[in-house]
Amino acid sequence: MTTMLLNYVADQWIQATGGTAELRSAVTGETVARTGSQGLDFHAMLKHARTVGGPALRAMTFHERAGMIKALGSAIIARKEELYALSWATGATRTDSWIDIEGGAGTLFAISSKGRRELPDDTILIDGDMEPIGKTGTFIGQHVYTSLQGAAVHINAFNFPVWGMLEKLGPALLAGVPAIIKPASSTGYVAEAAFRIMVEAGVLPPGAIQLVMGSTGDLFEHLGCQDVISFTGSAATATKLQSHPVIAQESVRFVAERDSLNASVLGPDAKPGTPEFDLFIKEVVREMTVKAGQKCTAIRRAFVPAAMLDAAERALKLRLEAVVVGDPQAEGVTMGPLASMSQLDDVRAKARLLAKEATLVFGDIDRIVPAGGVAGQGAFMSPLLFRAVDPWNCDLVHDVEAFGPVSTLMPYKDLDDAIALANRGKGSLALSFFTYDPRYARDFVLGAASFHGRIVLIDRDSAKESTGHGSPLPTLVHGGPGRAGGGEEMGGVRGVKHYMQRSALQGNPRTLSAIVGQWLPGAPQPEGELHPFRQRFGELAIGYTLRTGSRVVTLEDIEHFAHFTGDTFYAHMDEEAAAANPFFPGRVAHGYLLLSFAAGLFVDPAPGPVLANYGLEALRFVKPVSPGEEISVALTVKSKARRNDEYGEVRWAVAIRDGVGDLCATYDLLTMNAI
Repeated sequence: MTTMLLNYVADQWIQATGGTAELRSAVTGETVARTGSQGLDFHAMLKHARTVGGPALRAMTFHERAGMIKALGSAIIARKEELYALSWATGATRTDSWIDIEGGAGTLFAISSKGRRELPDDTILIDGDMEPIGKTGTFIGQHVYTSLQGAAVHINAFNFPVWGMLEKLGPALLAGVPAIIKPASSTGYVAEAAFRIMVEAGVLPPGAIQLVMGSTGDLFEHLGCQDVISFTGSAATATKLQSHPVIAQESVRFVAERDSLNASVLGPDAKPGTPEFDLFIKEVVREMTVKAGQKCTAIRRAFVPAAMLDAAERALKLRLEAVVVGDPQAEGVTMGPLASMSQLDDVRAKARLLAKEATLVFGDIDRIVPAGGVAGQGAFMSPLLFRAVDPWNCDLVHDVEAFGPVSTLMPYKDLDDAIALANRGKGSLALSFFTYDPRYARDFVLGAASFHGRIVLIDRDSAKESTGHGSPLPTLVHGGPGRAGGGEEMGGVRGVKHYMQRSALQGNPRTLSAIVGQWLPGAPQPEGELHPFRQRFGELAIGYTLRTGSRVVTLEDIEHFAHFTGDTFYAHMDEEAAAANPFFPGRVAHGYLLLSFAAGLFVDPAPGPVLANYGLEALRFVKPVSPGEEISVALTVKSKARRNDEYGEVRWAVAIRDGVGDLCATYDLLTMNAI
């Protein structure tokens, strides 16, 4: 019996009322599922996301959302074999599916980790430092991010049904925005299974995620300014969606990640026999064959110095001959079929267009005998390598993307020519450059970076750890200009901010400090009899301040510190030389001596709630301290972030002042305090 894929609407599984479509195995051509979305109320779905899912997510702190996202990743890993069993029918090998399934879960883990480490245990995010406005400090500015109060509509591509869903979902949930997910139909049965695993994990609040297993109907008609569209797919579909009048009328955010003519360039120094030449050949073939070349980052254009064109062709063909195309479950198969018969037809048509300008030097557009399969069944295709000897008299090789195991090898004259050819693609998601000469690498980046979202520089030293040309990483941005769509995803916390609004707040430091949950300069600094190091994490109030007594810094202190540490820099030991320096009035105290004395002034040494001092940040030495001057310290609770049930991080603002009250040094001290 054929599986009927279900939609998930307002926390209920809903079957389409009609108009369903068959989904067929890429390997056998047999029907594996039916899918559709007829009968769904898309207006109601958006309303549920905005009024149920959004408020529930926004009530959670960033850290709570991060914990939820980690649990979703763990649920995927725990049931990954269910997904592997389904993924085979998409044409994916075990390696291909690993990238999709475990790579998708890994992306959630990375986003969760970023959220815990880089975002506050709060629902508002500070952006940058406080901006002073008034002369006396009673009126300041502060940029903040808050969660959008709409829905994220995620329209995903067919090639990575799990990873493609999770790389968008993680940042949206971390931002506190519910998602309506529309997978590509041809591999939707894998996406639906992964979605079901997340629902059954039981960690999501009501309304956090919904699923559309077919057309989006009139959904776009009901979008508003608080909603976000995040799209992955073809340029033609992206253009159609972006042209919807509601997108412009309501200023709906539209993040587009479109397929592009990505390139790889062999550096002028990477001659045959060098490690870089071999790495280039290996990478081009890998990008042609992983997921049968169905990657938005795959290498479509390979450029080599003109003198190396023949050598590169021979090496590529030799490596391509080792590729075994066939049933992904058959032993020895290294490349499976394309995702569907319609995809096969599209790639063949695009390959025939390329053949009008370039010579096919490896493979056959129409014929393949698959290992473990049956000729004529399934969406099997041979890898195709084209060669174009005059790339500047070609247009199709730079403008037409065959979204499959297809690449074109072309020569360049010099580095400037290589850069211009790479940029001829009019914007891409990924570009790689193989060289061992840092001078070539710098010139290449300066000439090409503005046209490409990510540039991978690969050489013999980085190869062992390199993630390769075509692997987007959750900590780095994924997107590109021009043909690539002009959008941007992931990039750690950067990706979260696409689902948030940046606002400029203006007001008194006391008010703004209360809003952002962090002490800001100029806000009250209440004092008390109890030393802050005697207070547990939960007892410390933001702004609570210890003002210490003073200590005189003597010449003996300076000389002892110099000889004890070995830091006998002239500014501390030579009165005449120090006085000749425009920054010093004469001999001055070491900056790190001031830090040591400051600790001696504010530390309460007895065992207590402070478990560890693990660093300081933003250290600045503002005014030198001369022998005979006194210093004192203000230690203020700046912010707090709970780490677990046992301890949390306390960030202290430390200000060292001299006897006349001038600021001499400032920094943030980080401690771990018992809950």
